[in-house]
Amino acid sequence: MDVITAPSPAPSTQASHVYDLLREDLLSGRLAPSRKLQMRFLMETYQTGQTPLREALNRLTADGLVEVHEQRGFYVKDISRAELAELTKTRCWVEGLALRESMAAATPQWEEQLVLAQHRLSRVPRSLSATEFANNPEWEKLHRIYHHTLIGNCASQSLIAFCGQLADQLYRYRRLSIRKAFPSRHIGDEHAAIVEAVLSGDADLAVQLLTRHYQQTAEIILPDETIFPELKQTAR
Repeated sequence: MDVITAPSPAPSTQASHVYDLLREDLLSGRLAPSRKLQMRFLMETYQTGQTPLREALNRLTADGLVEVHEQRGFYVKDISRAELAELTKTRCWVEGLALRESMAAATPQWEEQLVLAQHRLSRVPRSLSATEFANNPEWEKLHRIYHHTLIGNCASQSLIAFCGQLADQLYRYRRLSIRKAFPSRHIGDEHAAIVEAVLSGDADLAVQLLTRHYQQTAEIILPDETIFPELKQTAR
């Protein structure tokens, strides 16, 4: 009797799978900033060939999570105060626009979706531990849904996609900020206040609160010398 073997995944499918795995490890910090991404190590770790791996790395480079150093290969993109400040400012600009457009086109259905997204998020603990920060994947999923819903009524998929890309690039910084601010920052109150402003129809206040929400995340770690060693050199 012939043995039937399952066909190998198509290269594009395999590249997408490796992309997803690598992206998660980059965003979570398991692959540390500025680390060299050695091809042999990655091929063994993610059980893949060189072609789909290179395709995944090229996609991550386009996403702004990986850098290519000429003649030296791929590296995890480093973090810096300048990048954090620039990404935060840009996110405030574009999401402020997207939120205004969403509110201008507000429908009862969108408002209900937003209330539901905020309610579900509020019922899930930010940390799996009450005494120290332990990331809760369910909270992260609901948090992403909340922010996507907030701007998702703007009628521009390109704008929404750009906002998502900025959120990904800022995710590593947000994780650092959360660890430092936990549990003193009452982020759930911030989320609720934004929704309340949206439901009241006050676009200026809603954008102001959303902007402050993002700025506060950055401000928590911008002065931290342990995260940004360049501050020590500046102080000398």
